[in-house]
Amino acid sequence: MSSARAGTPGATRTCPHCRETILESATVCPACRHHLRFGAPPVAGDAQAAAITPLRVEGSFRNSEGGAWEYSMVLTIRNERGEEIARRLVGVGAMQPDELRAFTLSVEMTPAAGARRTRH
Repeated sequence: MSSARAGTPGATRTCPHCRETILESATVCPACRHHLRFGAPPVAGDAQAAAITPLRVEGSFRNSEGGAWEYSMVLTIRNERGEEIARRLVGVGAMQPDELRAFTLSVEMTPAAGARRTRH
């Protein structure tokens, strides 16, 4: 969980559905996509309506080498100084010959409600 206090940008909580750590401001869990807060739909200017995706990478690979291969998907987040902030094992698996796996990585950003710009 984040060390940020409740109500501040970057504050986190646990999704009641999937138990992933998510932003406190989230209305939909990005991991399990369950709705967390019900109310009026987002309107123009709302943080959820202003979400952007500055990074989206898609790729796939096929096991064309013959024989079974194992894979591990690892995600690492670093700050501007190159220091590792987080490292997570996202998934593991095995592929038989001619099997294909496709992966998508996306970063979604929303303005923090009433927040000042921070350096982290």
